[in-house]
Amino acid sequence: MLTTTTTGPLATAFRQLLDFAWIQTRSCAFAIALLSGVAASTLLPGLPVARYDLLVAYGVLLTLLFWVRGWENGRDIAVIAVCHVIGLAFELVKVSVGSWSYPEPAVLKFAGVPLYGGFLYAAVGSYVCRAWHLCDLELVRYRPRATAVVAAAIYINFFSHHWLPDVRWLLAGLLLAVTAGTSVRYTVRGVRHRMPLALAFVLIGFFLWLAENLATYLGAWRYPYQLDGWKPVGVEKFGAWSLLISVTVVLVAVARSQRRHGSSGMPSRSGRVGRCS
Repeated sequence: MLTTTTTGPLATAFRQLLDFAWIQTRSCAFAIALLSGVAASTLLPGLPVARYDLLVAYGVLLTLLFWVRGWENGRDIAVIAVCHVIGLAFELVKVSVGSWSYPEPAVLKFAGVPLYGGFLYAAVGSYVCRAWHLCDLELVRYRPRATAVVAAAIYINFFSHHWLPDVRWLLAGLLLAVTAGTSVRYTVRGVRHRMPLALAFVLIGFFLWLAENLATYLGAWRYPYQLDGWKPVGVEKFGAWSLLISVTVVLVAVARSQRRHGSSGMPSRSGRVGRCS
């Protein structure tokens, strides 16, 4: 009876879930290391170097470590660098309009934004790249152009809504429309699974919202309502991350597609993007 239970479908599903959780944890290695560095920096005694500046150096060293160890290849690093740049552009606008702030002083700080702020977005790029590798991820019935256009519009709207009408709900509907029928195929314990791409956006958005709560608690940045003491990040940010993650996924999908075309000289006809090596 015990043998039947431990080798039955429930036990198998449980092992699959544990393995999936472990793969996701490994995929978050850069983000975990970065947030650990942020946490450790709060415990440091007074130093002649600003904490934000130390975190810039720490982020660079982490990036080099992941590259030297082969955990991320050159193409991954390029994608992560793009995520860093577009993240800094996002920060410059948001900080300028008072959406949040980096109240501590730093030398490597421009228009109120420390350079280390871009590593927070780089960590998201690292997660998607590593998950793509570790899960042998594949997009099926993916519409690259339509998804890229909507993702770009989502990114722009997070700037423009400060001066123009906020159309994020319309864009959320468009994102659902262009990803309808698109699924993510991934491997856990040698078993191939499938998940709707839109659901993947929502799940990643939820965990990014949790990470944002932790990051603000550690003083990575502050929302106006957190300046006099930490308070949980509003649940609306969960929706915002669920939309913004589409930008990162599109960037990684483009990089994977270029690698695929470069190696074969021919685009894929199957609607699939990026089976990983």
